Amino acid sequence: MKKIIIGGSASLVGIGIAVGTYLFETAPSPRLPSKMETPQQQKSLPENGDTLQPIGSNGPFGYALSGELQITYDDGEHWSRVPIGIETLFAGEYNGQENELIEHSFFLSEDRAAFLYVEGADDQRVKLLYSLDQGYTWKDADIGRMTAPRFRKVDFLNENDGYVVYTGERTMSSEATKVFMTHDSGETWTEVSHPDHYRLLYDGNFIDENTGFLSYGILNPEEPDLYVTQDGGQSWVSASIEIPDEYDLIFTTAETPYVEGTNLVLLVNQGSSGDYKGGKVKGKFISKDNGLSWSFQNEVDADE
Repeated sequence: MKKIIIGGSASLVGIGIAVGTYLFETAPSPRLPSKMETPQQQKSLPENGDTLQPIGSNGPFGYALSGELQITYDDGEHWSRVPIGIETLFAGEYNGQENELIEHSFFLSEDRAAFLYVEGADDQRVKLLYSLDQGYTWKDADIGRMTAPRFRKVDFLNENDGYVVYTGERTMSSEATKVFMTHDSGETWTEVSHPDHYRLLYDGNFIDENTGFLSYGILNPEEPDLYVTQDGGQSWVSASIEIPDEYDLIFTTAETPYVEGTNLVLLVNQGSSGDYKGGKVKGKFISKDNGLSWSFQNEVDADE
């Protein structure tokens, strides 16, 4: 009787193995993630259980630095790891605070994330890591060479057009400026010209694919030094800013212009050491010729 039970059990085990093998071989193969969808890039909660607080948030999307760079598109409920070394985001002459990304060195919108970084030690190159699907996949774009980058800025004007401005190779109070444009969502970048000017750059921007500005002078400037292009960076000219006599040596540093109605607006601040009215006001200027000349309108609060 004992032999019969053992034999029956062996038969059942054999049948189970056969059925299991058949089900395994006929089951559909699981879908493997693509090469770009690495575990570091999948949306997840922080592994340590801590609640990350978005920095630089713009609506529901922002970033956090906690030993690694992460981005969120739902106000911090879930996070996506950015596959980049933290140190490359701060490389160069200017390193920022390192608890936040360098101002203007990244771009976050509803469907795009982009981060400027520096690769290499001696032969340094400025590159852009970007995603067009909220961090599920990433692409890498080479911008150009620059030793010891200082100022860096990336911005996108629309789905296709964007620009990168950076400076470096500083000696005392002079440095080189580089301007690049993209018209294919960041995949390729083309260097355009820049003013024949080597003062330290204060800021720069484009308001559309043709019209851009570069503002120079951060070391004790005496007057605004603004250059404008109206042909996408192919040529630059010095803009004319009419400073009233009573504001001479007061409003000295041009900020980046912006569109207001049918005009362009330029705010000119007092520089780092201005003390007119406690340094708490700026001059507001208007241009009606797309940035070539600027006329004074009024004083505005420095917070504008």
